[in-house]
Amino acid sequence: MNDQAVQPAGEASQGLTQLQRVINIFAAPSKTFADIKAGHKSWWLPFIIYVILGFAFYGVVNAKVGMRQVSENQIKLSPKAEDQMAQLTPEQREQRMKISTAITQGIFLGTPVVLLLMGVIISAVLLGTINFGFGGKAKFGSVFTVWMYAMLPSCIKTLLGIAVLFAGTAPDSFNIKNFAPTNVGAFLPTDINAGLYSLATSLDFVTIWTLVLVGIGTAIVAGTKRSSGYIASFGWWALIVIIGAGLAAAFS
Repeated sequence: MNDQAVQPAGEASQGLTQLQRVINIFAAPSKTFADIKAGHKSWWLPFIIYVILGFAFYGVVNAKVGMRQVSENQIKLSPKAEDQMAQLTPEQREQRMKISTAITQGIFLGTPVVLLLMGVIISAVLLGTINFGFGGKAKFGSVFTVWMYAMLPSCIKTLLGIAVLFAGTAPDSFNIKNFAPTNVGAFLPTDINAGLYSLATSLDFVTIWTLVLVGIGTAIVAGTKRSSGYIASFGWWALIVIIGAGLAAAFS
């Protein structure tokens, strides 16, 4: 008899710990994704990291800027929104600002739910693209786990945003939609063409890093060429960027 235990059918063999997978995302991402493909689909550690950093960022923004100021800054960045506010009575403006501030705060506090919903939607789209478009054999759980780990570079952006706030950013110049200097738009004046500014902010090294990881991971768990994963991740991103720039130009 062979002394090695026989692995029961359908049961994943022992692989990396979640901490090892988190570390490997930055050191050797293929190892993390191969481990996911082998059946290890736990994703709660990166999710907890996102939630902790998200609430930490919320706390710093609330202390250094304030939710009302965050909302006011977004209105200032939109000429149409400013014009609409100018046409309201003082009482109406105050009511509008209360609603806007509450929505902004609600989005921050709803970070865990937003993360999960985004993960489900994006994973479903990627799953359909890689399987039906490129003949992959991925499972939803694997793609969802890939997405959760591939998002880890976003933590760097959050930490940079916190550092920027502690460095003394003026509250009235803080832009919640572009809070860290990780993209081209961060170095451009905010009063340029809205569509151009939207495109510039999309050229973000953290976003591109994440898309590369998504492409690698999706291809590995689907058993396709890596180029197929890149086409799936960057293709959808490019479409969203173009639509976003068009909407920004039309409604700013």
